[in-house]
Amino acid sequence: MKKASRKTKKKEGGKQRSQRATSNVFSMFDQSQIQEFKEAFTMIDANRDGFIDNEDLKDTYASLGTDPEETIVQAFKILDGDDKGVLNKKVLAEILTTQADRFNQSELNQMFEIAPIDAAGNLDYKSLCYIVTHGQEEE
Repeated sequence: MKKASRKTKKKEGGKQRSQRATSNVFSMFDQSQIQEFKEAFTMIDANRDGFIDNEDLKDTYASLGTDPEETIVQAFKILDGDDKGVLNKKVLAEILTTQADRFNQSELNQMFEIAPIDAAGNLDYKSLCYIVTHGQEEE
């Protein structure tokens, strides 16, 4: 059985033109839903560069009256049953590499490079959230 290629060719006035095959993701939605996604993307892409970046997300949070730092802190608090403001580095690494949108080793290492971790191996997630949203102080 011959494998279907990602590109199909159509003849147009004697010329051939390449056309991308339609993604299966788009077939899950009707045209009105796709238009809604495009409008939502455009609303979030505040600087209209075609990408949703850090600044776009900050602007979106600000327009919603939401503090991005507090939003991230609240996500960590779900894992902090004792509400101590710290999470064990090994436990956090296990969760981040095995659950939901998993971190790869490079992403985990990058986070641990900037995260304040004490001698007992506890990560201060409130400080990490500040660093993520405001940047690291230069020494």
